[in-house]
Amino acid sequence: MIFFSLLAALGLEHFWPLRQPLPHFQYFAQYASLLREKFDGGEHSHGGIAWVVAVVPVALAVWLVHAWLADLSFLLGWAWGVAVLYLTMGLKYYSRIADEIALKLHSDDLPGARQILREWRGGDASGFGREQIASVTIEQLVTHSHRQTFGVLFWFCLLGPSGAVIFRLASILSMRWREASPEFSRVASSIFHALNWMPARLTALTYAVVGNFEDAIFCWRSQAHSWLDPEEGIILAAGAGAMGIKLGQSLTVLGQVSERSEIGVGEDPDAEQIESANGMIWRGLVVWLVLALLVMVASWAA
Repeated sequence: MIFFSLLAALGLEHFWPLRQPLPHFQYFAQYASLLREKFDGGEHSHGGIAWVVAVVPVALAVWLVHAWLADLSFLLGWAWGVAVLYLTMGLKYYSRIADEIALKLHSDDLPGARQILREWRGGDASGFGREQIASVTIEQLVTHSHRQTFGVLFWFCLLGPSGAVIFRLASILSMRWREASPEFSRVASSIFHALNWMPARLTALTYAVVGNFEDAIFCWRSQAHSWLDPEEGIILAAGAGAMGIKLGQSLTVLGQVSERSEIGVGEDPDAEQIESANGMIWRGLVVWLVLALLVMVASWAA
């Protein structure tokens, strides 16, 4: 039923797309900030306790509701799974933001594109040129597609609705607690690294399949390690190689040039490549849909 769950969640997103800010994630972000204030004493154990307090009650509640509804009716349990998948994915809202930036670039409205990008990623974007705007937008788009779509789907397939919730909350905590003390933040980043190890590689492989396979694998193997976040580097390198573009060039932030590793091959990005990245993500999603359908048909035939 994973195929029908994914299909239903995508249908909900098409007709009722999630829009920023997402209230349920805002509440969790506030809760995560409160836990950091209360538990961050600079110890590794403090980070572990805070992570458990943040994630386990939510995941347990989702699992209990799913078990209760599934016991009442198979369809009720399935509907709950679809609802959780719909609320944890958010595919449409970040792809829509990228489309808005691409439209601004097509009309040469660089200030408008910078404003949308700044609101999306946070931080200064006033010194970004056209190529920098396109590059950072594609990086945001590709990494969000993993954290909010393919990674969520992987754990949904593995553990059901509670798996999707665990991955999504772990992703949020790994980002929200980066500014905490080193020992405290290391727990969240280590847990997310463990949860993300296999999904990140499956996402990268998906991009290779739907794009230029040879260049995607080459960039994955030769460039991913140079990125600050190893899993993110795998996804970005494979995505850039699959599309035949370069990402990761230097950025001008608050008047200072910030050097970054260059990943990918081919041409510098522009508005057209933002649209190509969106297309690559949707093609990848179709691949996952087809695989889910094949698994379902094989289980029926067995």
